[in-house]
Amino acid sequence: MDIQSANSANGTNAGNTNSSGNRGSDTTINSDFQTFLTLLTTQLENQDPLNPLDSSEFAVQLATFSSVEQQVKTNDLLRDMVSGLGASGLSQYAGWVGMEARVSAPADFRGSPITLAPDPDPASDAATLVVRDATGREVAREAMPVSSETVLWAGAGPTGAPLSPGLYTFEVESYNQGELTSTKPVDHYALVSEARSVDGSVQIALQGGSVVPATEIKALRQPVEPL
Repeated sequence: MDIQSANSANGTNAGNTNSSGNRGSDTTINSDFQTFLTLLTTQLENQDPLNPLDSSEFAVQLATFSSVEQQVKTNDLLRDMVSGLGASGLSQYAGWVGMEARVSAPADFRGSPITLAPDPDPASDAATLVVRDATGREVAREAMPVSSETVLWAGAGPTGAPLSPGLYTFEVESYNQGELTSTKPVDHYALVSEARSVDGSVQIALQGGSVVPATEIKALRQPVEPL
C-alpha cells in the first residue's frame, strides 16, 4: 500500500537596516543649506542700501529652512524605526528554518514520501485520498484509514509506478455506506528553508520553492525521518 501511518511530532534571515538613505538625506540637507547661504549672501550684497530688507524676512527664511531640515530628519528617523521593527519581527521566525510546517499549499514531490495530515469525516466508514497534479487533473486515488493521524504518501500512480516530480494537491473523500458525505483538502508537512519580509508581511519559503504567508502555517514540528 502506498499510504503508511506516520506519527506526528511536536514541533530567518533577518533583514539588514540600510543607512545609505540617511547619508543621502544628510548630504542633500547640507547641500541645500549651502545653497540657501549663497542665496542669502547674494541677497544681502545686492539689496538697496537706502531700502534694506526687513530683518524679520531673514528670520522667516531661516525658520522655514530649519523647519524643512527637521522634517527631513524626522522622516529619516521614522524610516529607521520601521526598518528596525521589520527586522525584529522577522527574527522571531528564525527558529522555524529547518522545521517542518503544516500547510495546505501544493506539495513538491521529488521522489521522497510526503507526510500528509488528512481530516476525514469521523462519522464515515471509508475514506479515499485523491491526488491532483498542478493542472488540477486527477492522477491517483487510493483508500486510506478513517483517521486524523498523519500518513505517508509514496507518490505512486494508479499502476503503482512513481508519478513525475512536480506539485501535487490532495483531497480526502469521506464515505458512509458507499455514499460520499464530504470532500476536504489535505494538508502536508514541508521543510521550512527561509523566512522573508515582503511588503511588510512575513513569507515562509518551503523546500521545493513554494512560498506561503506565515499566517497560513498551521503547525510546526521537528523533521521526522520516514520509516
